Parts: sequence; C-alpha cells; structure tokens
Amino acid sequence: MSEPMKVQARLSAPVGRVRQALTDPAELRLWLAEHAEVELPQRYEFWGRYTPEGDAPHQRLLHADDDTLRFGWLLDGVETTTEFQLTAEGTDSTVLMLTQSHFDFAEAMSGSSIRGVLQTFWALSIANLAAHVEGKPLLPRTDFTSADLRGELVIAAPADKVWESLTDSEQASAWFGYPIGIEPWVGGRYAMGGFETGYAAKVVDLEPGRRMSIDWGPTGVTSWELAESGGRTTLTFVQSGFDEANPPYGAWSGSVAGLFELRRFHEVPNWQPIWISEEIPGLEPAPTS
Repeated sequence: MSEPMKVQARLSAPVGRVRQALTDPAELRLWLAEHAEVELPQRYEFWGRYTPEGDAPHQRLLHADDDTLRFGWLLDGVETTTEFQLTAEGTDSTVLMLTQSHFDFAEAMSGSSIRGVLQTFWALSIANLAAHVEGKPLLPRTDFTSADLRGELVIAAPADKVWESLTDSEQASAWFGYPIGIEPWVGGRYAMGGFETGYAAKVVDLEPGRRMSIDWGPTGVTSWELAESGGRTTLTFVQSGFDEANPPYGAWSGSVAGLFELRRFHEVPNWQPIWISEEIPGLEPAPTS
C-alpha cells in the first residue's frame, strides 16, 4: 500500500472552535455531510448525498481526544483510515493535518474506485470547514447522487478583476497553487502543469470578460460565466459533456475547491493560501482511461 495522503491547512480559528466544528453533528451537517451523528468516544458517522458511498454511515470511530480524531471509513469494500490532527498556532489560528490512507492517484485518474475521489473530497471539505469557522459562505458541495455538476460563487470584486485572475497564467497559478498555462482565446491551450510538461486542454468558447469554456476530453467541458452587480461578481461554473453514468466527481470537487482560494485571492488583504502542504490538494479535470 502507498504512503497515506497528507494535507495541511491553516484555519483562522482557535483549536477549540475547529474541534467543535469537526465533532458537533449539527455543524457537520452544514459543511461536510447531509447527515451526521456523533457520540464521542463511541460514534462518529456521516453519510448522505454529499458523501462518497453515502447510502449509509460507513465510519468506525478509532480515537478521539482534544486534538486528534481518527476513524475507519469503509469505501469500495476496503476500510480506509482518516485522521484529523489539530495544532494551535497562536491563539486564533489552527494548523489542521489530514491523513488519509488508501488513496491511489491512478484510481483518481481512471475512476476505477470511489476511493479515487478522496483527495479532492477532502480538499473541498477542508475549504468549506475553513469558510464555516470564519463565518464565510460555503462552496457548493459535490452531490454524489447526481450528474448535474453546477454551482455559483459570489466574489467581492469587480468582474474585470475576477476575469483577469481566471485567464492570466501567473495569477491563476498563484491562487490555484499549481502551474497553469493559459492561452485566453478560442483554440488556445489551458495547461495544468504549464505549457512544457502539463496536460493541455483546449479553450472552445470565450467571450472576453464574461465567459470561457475548456474542453478536457473524457471528463467534459468546464464553463465559467461572470455577472457583476454592485461591485461584486457572481461566478457560475458548470461541468458538462461527460459520461453521465460515470460523472467526474473527483475532478469536479477539486475544481470547486480551487475556487475557494480564488475568492480569498480577491477578498483577503495580503492574501496567502490556507494550504501549507507541499502537494496541491485539488485536481483539475484530466483525461481518464
């Protein structure tokens, strides 16, 4: 088995507040799952449409104390292990480390197991946890029972600034946390990893300042549309054109998680990303076999 996946994030809240959000079932239903039940130290369960294989609770609590929460999670017939570890950083900041076993990048790319969505499921969930403890609007959660992949996000910035950050290679690489090469014209490349080594998708529709669509092949077409009102911009995003019998939930979750930093890029003075892991926590759509 490969080494466990590890992701770290800095949350703007004390350890006690983050722990409450992680263990209070009413709060879990807001940022993590449709359904949640917690009775420490015996029970920690979440399920529903926003959870992979969420037809029923599949978690088994292994350990819980003031700064660590660990549980087994049965996915695709295998019990994985998930651990949250909280470390205080001053009085108003917490470093959260997520450790997740049984994540295989090959499964993420091929879609051969629901475990392939774990990296981006947790990236989106941690982004929503960060928004929740800061009192900010949440990102759309991924509905694992639906092939309708769409959502919207309101950003406190003018549309021209948001458009520039979506289409300028340097700015997009900054807020996404990974090199992105962008040629902002129809027929241009959109290259995750950069033009030299990355996978290059194709821009198939573009109206400057308003909308852009990128064709990723088997995982479909990502479309963004901007509408400004009162100096704020509503970003509507849609994934379409994929095999609806096998929706690209992992790629979609990673794309939505990335938009959390796009919003912070415009709204937070002296912006720095919350992610302090060396590896990017989200994934853009990429070809599947």
